[in-house]
Amino acid sequence: MVSSDRLLAFAALSLLLIVVPGPSVLFVVGRALARGRRAALTTVVGNTVGAYVLVVAVAVGIGQVVERSLLVFTVLKLAGAAYLVHLGVKAWRGRQSLRAAFTQEAGARVGRRTFWEGFAVGVTNPKTLVFFAAVLPQFVDRDRGGAVLQILLLGLVFNLIAVACDSVWGLLAATARDWFAHSPRRLSAVGGAGGLAMIGLGVTVAVTGRGD
Repeated sequence: MVSSDRLLAFAALSLLLIVVPGPSVLFVVGRALARGRRAALTTVVGNTVGAYVLVVAVAVGIGQVVERSLLVFTVLKLAGAAYLVHLGVKAWRGRQSLRAAFTQEAGARVGRRTFWEGFAVGVTNPKTLVFFAAVLPQFVDRDRGGAVLQILLLGLVFNLIAVACDSVWGLLAATARDWFAHSPRRLSAVGGAGGLAMIGLGVTVAVTGRGD
């Protein structure tokens, strides 16, 4: 398994990368502003599960294909960007109905939908996949064997830290949203802001290259 010093070094690097707001944080904040605390936390879980699927992909070698293929990277990037824009447009168009969302909970149905939306964003994030493919193998102690298990463990550490940090951002955004709940006009404004944030994030993902 991974040595303790490598594990701690990777955890420190992961924290430094995660604590700075990035695409996943902006997505969670957008969902929190549009739908509230429960949706934010459900989105975090879905996004993290999707990201861990990418860890598994790296562990079995698929990640290297994306890392080396500009075509595969671009397809994944544009698919993720289009989905973000789609969700942002939905949030913008539905901003006037946020008042009803406060008084009529959609229950498990909405929870499942929000989870799968978060999962779709997490699993189609090519930046995350390229990061995992490029960084995770560097912390594998090959002398200890079990490289696949080591990568899965490192990915789990990364995602646990991400869950904690993203949840904090989501709860903070949801708390601010609650203040807006006292006014229909405020609700409309915050719902629109959440939608615009997701649209902007989608556009940013679409126009950002691999950096290589």
